[in-house]
Amino acid sequence: MAKERTQARREHLAQLRAAQKRKERRTAMLMWGAGAFVIVLLVGIVGFYVIRDRAETSLDAVKSFNYKGSQHTPIKVNYKETPPVGGEHNPAPQQCGVYDQPINSENGVHSMEHGAVWITYRPDLPKADVDKLKALVTSDYVLLSPFPGLPAPVVASSWNHQLSLNGASDPRLPKYITKYMQNPSTTPEYGATCTGQGTSNKLASDDPLPTSMPSPSVAPSGQPSATPAPSGTPSS
Repeated sequence: MAKERTQARREHLAQLRAAQKRKERRTAMLMWGAGAFVIVLLVGIVGFYVIRDRAETSLDAVKSFNYKGSQHTPIKVNYKETPPVGGEHNPAPQQCGVYDQPINSENGVHSMEHGAVWITYRPDLPKADVDKLKALVTSDYVLLSPFPGLPAPVVASSWNHQLSLNGASDPRLPKYITKYMQNPSTTPEYGATCTGQGTSNKLASDDPLPTSMPSPSVAPSGQPSATPAPSGTPSS
């Protein structure tokens, strides 16, 4: 009898140990499973934000064109794109900086030929958004001006390239400026100046375009322009 009771206790203990081990295995599997789920979830969240960030800052929507440089004309040009991205242009470049009124496209195109990025916005864009755009004009090769009839709230243009933007806070705008401003592979007259010109700050007309007019309201350095700059000198 004693042997049978001892054997029964051993078997009972073995059953308890086995049950405990099964419980520990289940607990471990649940923990590992939960951990793996959390890792997969985190990877998925990070991947989602990475993909979204890349999509929001992607320059895949940039349109490309094929205009040749060094084509000067003193009269108004009927450009195909709004705003223009290349083609015939006034002999004088537009002084880069901030303009509160539309500028002559013919002068702006010449500045883009020198490597400038021309940021245009709808005239009814809220002042707070215009101020955001002005904060981006920190280089001697950025133009900013309102432009009636834009296909988007804000449009960034450079020679043979253009990107329509959702607004002043569109994250693609700084990336566009970095890529296309003074880009040696896309700038016909790389190294030519975009300062000290001071051409027209009015819309183009059918009359010959002036080449000596007030300079921008805010220079690329961010300081107001005190006096008109000298007229531009045609590039060769």
